Amino acid sequence: MGKRTCHESEDIYASIKIKLIPGSSKNQFAGKEDDFYRVKVTALPIEGRANRALISMLSKKLKRPKGDIEIISGKTSRIKLLRLRGIDKESVVGLMEAD
Repeated sequence: MGKRTCHESEDIYASIKIKLIPGSSKNQFAGKEDDFYRVKVTALPIEGRANRALISMLSKKLKRPKGDIEIISGKTSRIKLLRLRGIDKESVVGLMEAD
């Protein structure tokens, strides 16, 4: 095996589905429902505020920079598909289901 370069982790991607619940009383991860994770945010879905709150929460939870988290579908919907760069699916599941 060769030495791992810093660019190899950038080639790893994971996708997750999120059901975003804006306007909640507090920001929190609210478990898993079917094949998506439920996330509550206090921000309202105005001018992308709820999406930015979601990305900020995921950034902290998954220990990834905000720039590594991209909403690839559902920007104006409660159900969103996100692509996460630099982390594999198993790591995402482990971190999302921790606590």
